[in-house]
Amino acid sequence: MAASMWKGNISFGLVNIPVKLYTAIDTSKDISFNQLDSKGHRIQYKKWCPLEEREVPYSEIRKGYEIAKDQYVVIEKKDLEKIAVESTRTINIKEFIDEQELDPLFVEKSYYIAPDSIDKKRKKGKESSSSTTTIQDKAYSLLVKVLHDTKKIAIGKLVLKEGEKEHLIAIRAYQRGFIMHTLHYMDEIKPVEDIKEISEAKVPEIDKNEMSMGKLLVENLTSKTFDISRYHDEYVEELKDLVKSKAKGEVQVVRQAVKNPRQTQDLIAALKASLARPTASKNTKESE
Repeated sequence: MAASMWKGNISFGLVNIPVKLYTAIDTSKDISFNQLDSKGHRIQYKKWCPLEEREVPYSEIRKGYEIAKDQYVVIEKKDLEKIAVESTRTINIKEFIDEQELDPLFVEKSYYIAPDSIDKKRKKGKESSSSTTTIQDKAYSLLVKVLHDTKKIAIGKLVLKEGEKEHLIAIRAYQRGFIMHTLHYMDEIKPVEDIKEISEAKVPEIDKNEMSMGKLLVENLTSKTFDISRYHDEYVEELKDLVKSKAKGEVQVVRQAVKNPRQTQDLIAALKASLARPTASKNTKESE
């Protein structure tokens, strides 16, 4: 069973709901490489003090903030406890917004929010007769249903770990529960004006024929519903095949190199050729 990474409350108005946070992303399928020396020995990373020329054990390590060259302010755990804010233990909902108001650009990471009262029932070995537990469960379910029906998203703030930033977060209904997204603050997003190829580019005129064929091409490639399970990571699959082959001492078959696409010289001709191509079934797997 997955372990929760944070416990606290969701608070809106005078309603408080005890909840637990779980990571929503499974990273176990990721592929990673270890670094080896020229003889194939795995390299170790050590916490090293260059002044005393010694390895520093974890018990001696402190948090430090550099205020000048080689000058640090040491921050202890007790110092962090003194500046705990409300969002350290409570997700205080500040406002509700329409779903379409949340730009995906601001989404950083995703988490599941589960009610904390369910575990309390299991620990007692039977259904709790506590009216408080029943009300907490009902409040959780109520907020899920309200967000589902109104297509709203809750906006709040949360400190996940002491000594780290206060996250701006968005909570939305997902199936029978909640998904929480940590969000980037506005000042963390680079302005599009910094991208000169966009901000300084002269916008060319698009004639009616080009617009009509462009819309038709998009329509031909539009699915009625988005099924993300159709997509998978082909590059990681190729990496795994490579590792398996080399582990068996087999010679990896070199496939035809991926060619760079030819630059479009005639937009109308490219649109017409695209529309003339047979359209794959929307239900076909990506790899087929």
